[in-house]
Amino acid sequence: MPSIGPRCHELRVNDVRANWRLMYRIDDDAIVILEVFAKKTPKTPKPVVALCQKRLKEYDRDKQDESKQAKGSGR
Repeated sequence: MPSIGPRCHELRVNDVRANWRLMYRIDDDAIVILEVFAKKTPKTPKPVVALCQKRLKEYDRDKQDESKQAKGSGR
């Protein structure tokens, strides 16, 4: 899903009660689950896209902070 970010994808799971969507990104060291929701419209709702983008930004910032701390402690 380029609208969310690079390496982002949507997994579709159809259930008797709902059509579920799982938004995720594949990194070298992790699969980042961004959101799981019941899809009720043909297009992914803009608030879901915005939430996924926000979560990715926070995840990347936290990961970068961890990397800086590890380098500073000699790891």
